[in-house]
Amino acid sequence: MHPAELSPATQDYLKTIWRLGEWEPERVTTTSLAARMGLAASTVSEALKKLTAQGLVTRPAYGVVELTAEGRDVAVHMVRRHRILEMFLATELGYTWDEIHDEAEVLEHAVTDRFIDRVDAKLGHPSEDPHGDAIPSRDGVITPAPAVPLGDVTHPEPVRVTRVSDESSETLRVLAEAEIRPGAVLRVLPDPARSATVRVRVAGGGTTPGGEVPGGSSPAALATQGPPDVVGTVASGGVTVELGILVAEAVWVQALTLAS
Repeated sequence: MHPAELSPATQDYLKTIWRLGEWEPERVTTTSLAARMGLAASTVSEALKKLTAQGLVTRPAYGVVELTAEGRDVAVHMVRRHRILEMFLATELGYTWDEIHDEAEVLEHAVTDRFIDRVDAKLGHPSEDPHGDAIPSRDGVITPAPAVPLGDVTHPEPVRVTRVSDESSETLRVLAEAEIRPGAVLRVLPDPARSATVRVRVAGGGTTPGGEVPGGSSPAALATQGPPDVVGTVASGGVTVELGILVAEAVWVQALTLAS
């Protein structure tokens, strides 16, 4: 089944189910799907009944949702569109990385496969979008880099940022202020106060197409003008920042030996 045969709402449901399972080990549920889409659980339940009848999802257990092979094909097709469009908006049109997600959400339903293929070729067939998420190939193959949430890192060895969740534009702006992007090298620091934050030293900034730091802030400026979810101080060998738990949860990293 081609995505063009389905409504934009159906495309969004399938894509969101797939994305919920992309990085989280827990099974996708009606509740988690409703929360991600900002809809009432009753609305989502009715939609899932229709998707089940179409052979796009299965309900193997109460409240659990899984894509069928056909549903996965459609979902990955839409993910490919979305991430190529994000890359195009960032590199060719100058959008910042906190702006591209919402724009791509609209455009992905309107463009053709031919257009996406042309854009992909124009961009040089990128393997990742500006947030570090893997872009599926034309035949649906996707190979994400191994990574763990920043909050799970307990050792002092440096790690490299591989992806940042694009679910919150505000979080992306906060991380841009701290110069935490894909490619940035971080070192998790001890937190003697055991506060509800994650302390990291940003040793090297990453690069994000179109993702300039809002307002042109420098690392040093962060120490005095950081937003409320991140507090920064200038330290030897980089900038030390304290990230709120929700912000830190959006950052995924891997050991430098894996990233190199």
